[in-house]
Amino acid sequence: MKLSYGLTIEQTQKLTMTPELIQAIRILQFNNQELDSFVQEELLENPVLEFDKRREENLVDLSEKIRDDYDDEQSYKQWEYSPEREEYSYEQFVSKEETLEDYLLLQLTFSKLKGDDLKIGRYLVEAIDENGYLTVTTEQVAKCFKTKVENVERILDVIQTFEPSGVGARCLAECLIIQLAAKGLLDEVAEYIILNHLEDLGDNKLSKVAKKIGMSVSQVQMVCDLIRTLEPKPGRSFASGESVKYIIPDVIVEKVNDEYVVVSNETSIPHLMVSPYYSSLSREAKNDEELSKYLTDKFNAALWLIKSIEQRRKTIYSVASAVVEHQKEFFEKGNKYLKTLTLKQVAESIGMHESTVSRSVNGKYMQTPRGVFEIKYFFSSGITVTGGEGVSSNSIKSIIKEIIDKEDTSKPYSDQDIVGILSEKGIEISRRTVAKYREGMNILSSSKRKRY
Repeated sequence: MKLSYGLTIEQTQKLTMTPELIQAIRILQFNNQELDSFVQEELLENPVLEFDKRREENLVDLSEKIRDDYDDEQSYKQWEYSPEREEYSYEQFVSKEETLEDYLLLQLTFSKLKGDDLKIGRYLVEAIDENGYLTVTTEQVAKCFKTKVENVERILDVIQTFEPSGVGARCLAECLIIQLAAKGLLDEVAEYIILNHLEDLGDNKLSKVAKKIGMSVSQVQMVCDLIRTLEPKPGRSFASGESVKYIIPDVIVEKVNDEYVVVSNETSIPHLMVSPYYSSLSREAKNDEELSKYLTDKFNAALWLIKSIEQRRKTIYSVASAVVEHQKEFFEKGNKYLKTLTLKQVAESIGMHESTVSRSVNGKYMQTPRGVFEIKYFFSSGITVTGGEGVSSNSIKSIIKEIIDKEDTSKPYSDQDIVGILSEKGIEISRRTVAKYREGMNILSSSKRKRY
């Protein structure tokens, strides 16, 4: 074998990710809030870029309508896009949400506690977690303030009279007893069951409780029903102190003349333009090579950003349109009619790569006549039923819930019973899968659903 050095010419093909392409992919992946933050950074760095204010002004009325309609349906919230970021008005600010601690401290201020007792009371309030439970012992507090435990217990008794009822408890049993006492419904039987058989109630072992305390099962059922009306986490109705954010849908689906029409939500898209001032600057920079190159680079970057945002809008629109076309029965009839749908199916129908479809659905939302959904909600695996049509896992969950909602509560369906009912509907799944779906919907097993 001959070894030697030499020069050869070789032609190869390879895919190179340019900075512009990487940026376009990032922009597609951004949700509305992330895109807005990215645009704000670009506006600071690129003097050639500015908001297209005339176009934004034309969208103000539409923005108001969408926000009003959306506020009635949405459960998650995200800051709305506004063209005039540098201007502030009182309408742009919301009052701070009241936390549990705020509410308790207000009640403490108007309580009978004074002086050192008030200081201990404040310490106790600040030691109550977001669910309403006390996180320190009275012994710890007594040691901290160099006072008697009985004194701390007395102050805690006052706090436990505050609203929401049950607050300041040290355990679930105490929380429930406080609530029953406040309602005037606490008796010896209820208190004994709470203190000694709470776990049995949770497991629906009412026969066991009835036998131990010498009552009928129906009487224990009544006590159990009463306890289930109480709030195990009295503090959770209050704000956690974290900021609440608004979600703005990327696309809007409306039914027009028996057809579902998809439109891009223009208010969710930053509308940018090249500043008119750039033209005068570029003329002045003709004799300055360095300034001319700087402006040219910024101009090209601005054009690419504008193009990438527009491409993002078109891609999300195309994917959403394909989803709506595939899931028409869902929009007409509800969750039970949600079909199986994969990224590959949509990618093939619109001529895009699966990865592109994936980036365009994550964190993107669709406002529909049936509510607001993340677009990826409509992508679901499932099974093929009799007739060869696919049924999504979300659809099967809806059917299982409907079966359980209609069952005889004195003889609830077991998971195997549900398998048989689904089989009659042409849906063949295992008992283990039924159990997994049921648990995913926080539905108890048949033994715990039984009523006496």
